[in-house]
Amino acid sequence: MASQHSNQLINETSPYLLQHAHNPVNWMPWGDEALQKAKDENKPILVSIGYAACHWCHVMERESFEDEGTASIMNAHFVNIKIDREERPDLDHIYMDAVQAMTGSGGWPLNVFLTPDCKPFFGGTYFPPVRAYNRMSWKETLHAIHQSYQEKKHEIEAQAENMMNHLLNANAFGISKIGEAEKPTVFTQANLVHIAENILKQADTEWGGFGNAPKFPQTFSIQFLLRHYHFTKNEAALQQALLSLDKMIYGGIYDQLGGGFARYSTDNKWLVPHFEKMLYDNALLLGVLSEAYQVTHNKLYAETIAQTIGFIEREMLHTNGGFYSALDADSEGIEGKFYTWTKDEIEALLGSDSLLYCEYYNVVAEGNWEHINILWVQEPLQDFAERKAIEAHDLKAIIQRCNAKLFAQRNTRIRPQLDDKILLGWNTLTITALCKAYAATGVERYKQLAINNYQFLVNAFEANDGALYHTYKNNQAKIPAFLDDYAYYIQACIHLQEITGESLYLLKAKVLTEYVIANFVEVDTGFFYYTHQHQTDVIVRKKEVYDGAVPSGNAIMASNLLYLGIAFNETNWQSHAIDITQNLSTAISRYPTSFGVWASLVQLQTNGIKEIIVTGLNALQYIKPLLKIFLPNKIMQTAIAFKNGFVLLDQKEFNDESIFYMCENYACKEPENNFMIFLSKL
Repeated sequence: MASQHSNQLINETSPYLLQHAHNPVNWMPWGDEALQKAKDENKPILVSIGYAACHWCHVMERESFEDEGTASIMNAHFVNIKIDREERPDLDHIYMDAVQAMTGSGGWPLNVFLTPDCKPFFGGTYFPPVRAYNRMSWKETLHAIHQSYQEKKHEIEAQAENMMNHLLNANAFGISKIGEAEKPTVFTQANLVHIAENILKQADTEWGGFGNAPKFPQTFSIQFLLRHYHFTKNEAALQQALLSLDKMIYGGIYDQLGGGFARYSTDNKWLVPHFEKMLYDNALLLGVLSEAYQVTHNKLYAETIAQTIGFIEREMLHTNGGFYSALDADSEGIEGKFYTWTKDEIEALLGSDSLLYCEYYNVVAEGNWEHINILWVQEPLQDFAERKAIEAHDLKAIIQRCNAKLFAQRNTRIRPQLDDKILLGWNTLTITALCKAYAATGVERYKQLAINNYQFLVNAFEANDGALYHTYKNNQAKIPAFLDDYAYYIQACIHLQEITGESLYLLKAKVLTEYVIANFVEVDTGFFYYTHQHQTDVIVRKKEVYDGAVPSGNAIMASNLLYLGIAFNETNWQSHAIDITQNLSTAISRYPTSFGVWASLVQLQTNGIKEIIVTGLNALQYIKPLLKIFLPNKIMQTAIAFKNGFVLLDQKEFNDESIFYMCENYACKEPENNFMIFLSKL
C-alpha cells in the first residue's frame, strides 16, 4: 500500500511549486510551519530549489520525486521543502553559495541538507536515480545523510558551523576599504583602458561573446565596450560588441521566427540554446541592442528590437500590463521541440522556396543538432544575397514570407509551459529596456508599454507603508521585495522621467531611495544587504555585489545614487555611490566581466555627467530627438515651468520659446535658443 501523502504545495501560486504539488513527497513551502516541524521532530531539512523553466529540475522530478519508493525515504527521514528560486532569490543565494563551497560547482536543481536551525551541511545539484556520471544515486545519498545524522550528529553540527563562517566571510568578497591616498587611481582613463583590455582578453573574436561554452549573452560587457568606443573611439571595443550582438541575432539562441532570446548557448557558436526564454535576459538584451542602434543606426538592431518586443507582447504580457517570467525549454517532455524542424517539414511547407530557405538557415537532412534543425544564419543577408546573385530586398521578402508560414505552423504545436508569476524586479528591468528602445527608435508603442507596465506595478506591488512586494499572481502580491526589486524600480523611474519629461517619476525614485537607505544599508560599509532589515527567516543577510545573470542591486543602487544625487543636489548620495564603487575597485578592474555594471559606473563617473535641461512651453517636443543621440553619461530634464526641489531647474528661464542648456557640476555653458545648433554641440 502506498504511504500517506501530505504534499502542501497545492495552495501555492508559483508555477514551479505547483508542478510539484502532486509528487508523493511530502513537500512543504518554506515558512514557519516547516521550520518548526524540523525542530520538533529533530530531523534534517532537505531544501530543493529550482524554477519552472529548468530542464534538469524536470528530469530529477520525473526520476526521483515522482517515485513512490524514493518519496517514502524522503518522507520518513527529512522535512522536505521546495523553493522557487525566483520567488526566494535570497534563500537561493545563501544555499547556492554553500553548495558551491562544498562541491566546487552549482546549478539547478539545487538540493541542500540543513540542520533543524537551517544551517547547510551537505548538498549538490542533480542526483541521478542510479549511480551515474560518477555521482551517488539520490537514494544512496538520502540513506547516507540519514545515517550520518543519526550516528555523527556532532560532526554534522560542526560542519554546519564552519559553513556559516564561510558564508559570513564570503559576504565581504572583493570589498576593501580604500585609503585616501589610493582614491584618485580608480576614476582614471588609464583604469578604463585597463578594464576594456581585461574584457577583450576574454573575447571570442570569431563567434562573439566572451569565454567558452556555455556562453551567456554578457550584456554588461557589451554595453561597457559600446560606451568605451563612444568615449575613446577604440575600434576593437566596438567590433567585439557588435560581433557579439550579430552572432547572437543570427544564432540559435535567437528565435528566428518569433523573436526573443533563449537564456544561453551550450556551444561556442550560439547554435544550440538552452531553450528557455526568460524575461530578464530579453530586457537586458533589448537595452544593449538599443544602445548599439544609437551608435550604428544598423537596421538589424531596430528589427531585432521590434521582433523581441513583439515576442514579449504576444507571449509574456498580462492583460493588465504586467510581464510574465519565463517560457519553459521543454514541450511534450522534449527540450526545444517547439522550436526545431526537420528538413522534410520545411520542404512540405515551403515547396519551391525551401531550397534557398534551407541554405540560408543551415537546415540539412541529417539535422544540424541531434538529428533535427535549429534555424541558424551563417552569413549576413546582404552577403548571402550577393553570393546567390539575388537583390537583398527580394531575398528578404522571400525569407519573411517563408518565416510567416513556419511561424503559423509552429503555432499549431503544443506550447512550452508559461511561468505566469509576475516579478517586480524583472518587470522594472523591462521598463528600463522599453525606455531605451523608445529612446533609440522613437516607436511610441514602446513608451506606452513602459508606462502601462509602471501603472500595473503601482497597483499590484505597492504596500501602504512604502514597502514593495516581490511577486504577484492571481491578484495577490506576496513576499517582501528584495534589494534588486527596489534598485531596478528606482532605475525604471529615472528612465521614465527621461522619456516623458514627467517629474513625478523622479520624486518617486527619491522616496524609494530614502526607503532603501533606511532599510537595506550596512552602515559600516555603505553596501546594501539583499534582504530588508525586518526579514527574519534567513540565516545570513547577504550583500550581493557581482553582476551575474541580472545586475547587482548594489551596482544599480550606486548608479541611482549618483544620478539622483545630482538631480536633487544630495551630495551625500553622490559620495555614497563613489565610496562603494571605490571599495570594489580592485575587483572591478581585474574581473570586469563579473562586475560589468560597476565598470560602466566607473566609466560614467570618470568621463563626467552631462546635465541637459530643456525649458519652455514646447520643451517636451524635444525629448524624442534628444534621446536618439547616444549620450550614456547624461542626466536629462525637460520642463514646461519651474518646479521646486529640482536643482537643475534653478535659475533657468521659462518662456514661450524653448531654451537648451548643457551643464556639468551645475555650471552651464551659454544657453542656446536654436535646437539644431544645440544638437551639433552635443
